[in-house]
Amino acid sequence: MSALFNFHSFLTVVLLVICTCTYVKMQFPTILQQKTGFRGVFWKAARIGERLSPWVALGCFTMGVSIIVF
Repeated sequence: MSALFNFHSFLTVVLLVICTCTYVKMQFPTILQQKTGFRGVFWKAARIGERLSPWVALGCFTMGVSIIVF
């Protein structure tokens, strides 16, 4: 089943994109400087990861536990 049609998989993909974009922006800041267009989506995901990092970390932990348990 596609991640778009399964809500649990969709949340997992969104959390992974946020975490990955934040990591890439911290390691290579010039890659995600463009704030518009296709790269702008990844810039926004990195910004969410920077500003809401405790909540994103809690979401990643919760998602990991739910994947292991269920």
